[in-house]
This record gives sequence, structure tokens and C-alpha cells, in this order.
Amino acid sequence: MSSLSSPERTRRVCRAAARLCGRLGWAPLLEVPLPSGRRLDILALEPDGGLTAIEVKSGARDFQSDEKWPEYRSWCDRLFFAVDLDFPQALLPAEAGLIVCDEAEAVILRQPEEHRLPAARRKALTLRYARLAAGRLQGLLDPAGASEMRAALKVE
Repeated sequence: MSSLSSPERTRRVCRAAARLCGRLGWAPLLEVPLPSGRRLDILALEPDGGLTAIEVKSGARDFQSDEKWPEYRSWCDRLFFAVDLDFPQALLPAEAGLIVCDEAEAVILRQPEEHRLPAARRKALTLRYARLAAGRLQGLLDPAGASEMRAALKVE
């Protein structure tokens, strides 16, 4: 994968991480805007209502230039980094989980520390997740009416 551009590497890692979520019974939603103004690469809703954030990194430079990832802990129960096989894993913080991807496959190599969300934030974030997912699905089903619905739901 070393010959891939950074955007293509990111797309492949996102795709593989989302497929892993599906195999685990988690429902992944990509590029989720947060009330803080940040955007999660993947927010996965687990069967028990847990919320897992997955931050995708395309390479060492991407990680080293990113100072915002610690803020994501406030918006999830568990935080993972998803990287490809070429990524220097020693750069990643030990308290975060680690997902390693190769083409369309991904595996969890390290579980993260858990930090459960307060109930009010969990409810608000779960509702945001549901509204965003519904707006995106409606956009696929009715592209002409989707922008009106997204505006009414106040989602992207």
C-alpha cells in the first residue's frame, strides 16, 4: 500500500475498518460532525448502545500533525486508531485501541481503555447519529427531497 496517495490510503483504511465494524455487529457511520465542530472519521454504534470512535490515519505525518484526536474521547466510550500495515504503530498512544487494515481486511490488535459517556451526552450523540444516518439514507432514496429533509433535521 506504500505507493497509494494519502486520500486513497485513507479511503481503503476507512472501508476496511467499516467492514470490521459490520463483522463485529457494530453499525458504522462515516464522517460524523460533532457539536464541538470536529468530525469523527467513523462513529460506530454497538449492539449495547456503546459508541466507538475510529480515527483513521493515513501515515505518520497525518498522525503527527493531528493535535485534535484527544478531544474525541469526550464523544465516545472507546477510541481506536485505524491504520494500514505500513504505519509505524509505536507512534500511537497505548491507551487508544488499534485496528490494522490490509486491503479490505482489518483486525483489532489492541483494545482501548474504556471511558463511558455520561448519560445525557450518550443520548444526544445517539440521536445525532440516528438523524444523520436517516438523512443520508433518505438522500440515497430521494435525492431531490434529501436537502429539504437534511435542513429540517439540521444534519449535513
